[in-house]
Amino acid sequence: MLPALLFFASLVNDVRGFLAHHDPAAAERAVRAYHAQSGSTSEYAAALSWLARGALDAREYDRAGAYAAETRKIALDLLRTRKLDADAWLPTALGASIEVQAQVLKARGEVPEALAFLRDQLKTYGATSLHERIQKDINLIDLEGKPAPPLDERQWLGPRPPTLESLRGHPVLLFFWAHWCPDCKAEAPLIASLWKTYGPKGLAVIGPTRYYGYRARGEDATAAVEKSYIDSVRGKYYAALAAMPVPIGAENFERYGASTTPTLVLIDAAGVVRLYRPGTASEGDLAARIETLLRR
Repeated sequence: MLPALLFFASLVNDVRGFLAHHDPAAAERAVRAYHAQSGSTSEYAAALSWLARGALDAREYDRAGAYAAETRKIALDLLRTRKLDADAWLPTALGASIEVQAQVLKARGEVPEALAFLRDQLKTYGATSLHERIQKDINLIDLEGKPAPPLDERQWLGPRPPTLESLRGHPVLLFFWAHWCPDCKAEAPLIASLWKTYGPKGLAVIGPTRYYGYRARGEDATAAVEKSYIDSVRGKYYAALAAMPVPIGAENFERYGASTTPTLVLIDAAGVVRLYRPGTASEGDLAARIETLLRR
């Protein structure tokens, strides 16, 4: 028999696989079997958080809330003896429990309560790696229809970024990306195609990114070294977007909650956010939304 650590080494991946194949019962069995043998570890909490997300996706809000509460209790217990970002699994577990709880409240029509909960969590965990994720959850509920937060343009690649205020009168597409992100590279041709079509009609495109403290193969890197590496990635995979201004800074990601990359934000000519989309989007969907803004 394999040691427990080896047997359950891929618990989270197994749970995600079961959920991807629409088998939540198998995911539940795997999680409970692990718990019976290994107890309430941080990986167990992370796996539970995936059960919470699966139940949320299935619109089983009571189950989602129960999983989220169980995840949160275990995570908070573990935080008594360790720091959040010193553990590989705790940010995943606690972040997902916060996200699911807020979405359950929203689904039940309790939007003010969801926002109050998230803002309280942001105060508690704003100095941790959860800052961007919690801000993302707030933005998912509250950013569309609100003025776009300003961008920090003190560091950049490519052309110097314009301020959002200076772009009033033009719709703006923000394309948040990361040098390590395969989905961003896959989305780049789509963004380039939209810019080629709608740039002459007034669309501006800006591509914020940030430092992560490493470069290829996870090698630690100073900001100067990483900036050079980002530029090399930009030249190789984003050549069609060479004229896109690329402001660099964590503050932009925190303001826009860009914990997911890519994150797409569409801003109208008056500077109001009309689309906030963590993750990818289809060219047809974005084109239709851009055309709507251009007609206004």
